[in-house]
Amino acid sequence: MKLRHALLPLCLLAALPSLASARGFEVRDMVKLDRASAPLLSANGAQVVFAKRIVDADLKASSSLWIRDLRTRDMAPPKQLTPAGWNVNSAAIEGQNVYFLSAKNGSQQLYVMPLAGGEPRQLTDFALDVDSYRISPQGDRVLFSAGVFQDCGSDLACTSKRLEKDKADKSSGQVYDSMFVRHWDTWADGRRNTLFVAPLPASGAAAVKGASAISATLAGDAPSKPFGGNEDFAWAPDGKTVVASIRVQGSKEPWSTNFDLYKLDAAGKQAPVNLTAANPAWDAGPVFSADGKTLFYRAMKRPGFEADRFGLMAMDVASGKVNEIAAQWDRSADGITLSADGQTIYTTAQDMGEHPLFAVAIADGTPTKLVGEGSISSFDVAGDALAFTRNSLKSGDQVFTSSTAAGAPQRAITQSAGEMLDGVNFGDFEQFSFKGWNDETVHGYVVKPHNYQEGKKYPVAFLIHGGPQGSFGNGWSYRWNPQTYAGQGYAVVMIDFHGSTGYGQAFTDAISQHWGDRPLEDLQKGWAAAQQKYSFLNGDKACALGASYGGFMVNWIAGNWNEPWKCLVNHDGVFDQRAMGYATEELWFTEWEQGGTPYDVPQNYEKFNPVNHIANWKKPMLVVQGQLDYRIPVEQGLATFTALQRQGIESKFLYFPDENHWVLKPHNSVQWHDTVNGWLKQHIGQ
Repeated sequence: MKLRHALLPLCLLAALPSLASARGFEVRDMVKLDRASAPLLSANGAQVVFAKRIVDADLKASSSLWIRDLRTRDMAPPKQLTPAGWNVNSAAIEGQNVYFLSAKNGSQQLYVMPLAGGEPRQLTDFALDVDSYRISPQGDRVLFSAGVFQDCGSDLACTSKRLEKDKADKSSGQVYDSMFVRHWDTWADGRRNTLFVAPLPASGAAAVKGASAISATLAGDAPSKPFGGNEDFAWAPDGKTVVASIRVQGSKEPWSTNFDLYKLDAAGKQAPVNLTAANPAWDAGPVFSADGKTLFYRAMKRPGFEADRFGLMAMDVASGKVNEIAAQWDRSADGITLSADGQTIYTTAQDMGEHPLFAVAIADGTPTKLVGEGSISSFDVAGDALAFTRNSLKSGDQVFTSSTAAGAPQRAITQSAGEMLDGVNFGDFEQFSFKGWNDETVHGYVVKPHNYQEGKKYPVAFLIHGGPQGSFGNGWSYRWNPQTYAGQGYAVVMIDFHGSTGYGQAFTDAISQHWGDRPLEDLQKGWAAAQQKYSFLNGDKACALGASYGGFMVNWIAGNWNEPWKCLVNHDGVFDQRAMGYATEELWFTEWEQGGTPYDVPQNYEKFNPVNHIANWKKPMLVVQGQLDYRIPVEQGLATFTALQRQGIESKFLYFPDENHWVLKPHNSVQWHDTVNGWLKQHIGQ
């Protein structure tokens, strides 16, 4: 892979800012960028609708829907479809109408408006927010999810009244007799995400207020918490049944990844049926064939392992017989979108440091890469028309349209980051490879500083990704963005060590029970290989930074490989593996990664435990932690800071009382970047 750079006609060069006057990309640019997402095509492929998020001068965000007529070949920009002043999300196109959710009138409800434009019409007026939805194939009903007390049944107001009663209670104590007591960033209050069906009102009729619960008898969330959406449930084509992915595990839920597909009666009269009871691992993403005879879905094979490969499955609805499509394709499918003829599955998957769109032939399982070069974050297909969003190391999501033919030309509908930020330079990047652990090939990326000049050396930000089953590849991030470092004059090095996704399942598996040896070897060899290959890297001025697993690795590096670094940055990193095993919320994660519970295999938790090596710590460290991080609780960050301070090691603690595992609020993001960049500047210059 070669360094990316645009070739412009010489006559245009004079109109561009000179390298001397152009500046680098920084956090204030990032938080102000418009964000395009979720493109949808009309049934005939003639129009594309997408969401756009913008921020005002105070960094307050709002989202609207925009539309572009693809039949015109002019350069006219997309037009805003939803009215000014509305915040909308979760759009869906059905016929000539677009549906969406909005809290315009106080609670989040379902609205509809014509694609041709006009005033939105409110369809639902429930006592609770609508969290996600799907319109029935017949267009007469809506399947939706809401957080409820399930013993309230179909009475949505019951949950609302109970919440008000609890709010008025003068005592504040909560009694729990099972886990989850808290999950991600929220304490449990007894509510579960539950599926309901409601009729859609005719034109001119009042918004519907009542609905029938269809999953309230299942003690599981539909969709799953905290990040599930309408990909977790689907209508059958006849509109009589629904299939949903639900984990019904009772007190075992915090250490189980056993999601099953349940068939639910859309009328709520028949008991749910578990369609995938034979698989003790994760079954997800149901999608019916057009004739309703086949149920496609994704499935893992190993219970308890959240980073197992998602295979593509096909179930014969009549017999229940299941077969795997593309069993030899060593990639994990992200979702399922069927072609119009039912012969192809479109899906994205991590692949060699990128995130392409693939077409998988159902008949023989052959995968074909349709769109690569970066990361495809969302897409839609209508006939042979294709719309997608793509991001890269140089731009956030940009909407494109094309066709499903391999190699088809692509048409940009929205601007790239560079087009939105006139006069801002981005660092060029390149992927490289080297021999890592077990003499196996490992890949990484290097990003040049925005002001790169041949022959000069630049200090380095060495970024370590989290997960650990993740990747720092050719994609854009609003939390850990290499361009924010390149924009300050730093070079960036990122290594996809063993455990990273997109290089085959065996590569991903290699990190489990090996957090401190195999990936550390990859990082060490990758750092050496990068310096050998790229002479502009100043190895004497480098800091290592990471979050989550990357934060663990920073703590591990502090005690086991601190020689190359002038400073360290640890965001939400594990300090004590044993305490983590008892205090984190999703126990399946630690128990799989460490090979058992802390009391069954205590030696595994101590083998790569940073707390056992703090006597070797000596490099300055910035520690960042969010109070609402229940994945890696705040005590882990406080303990890290205490260990540093108690030994007299230069250190700072950046604490966010209102953030979780991620820093999401724009003003907090600016503070995070300013603090981190100030730490780097203090120790390696620029």
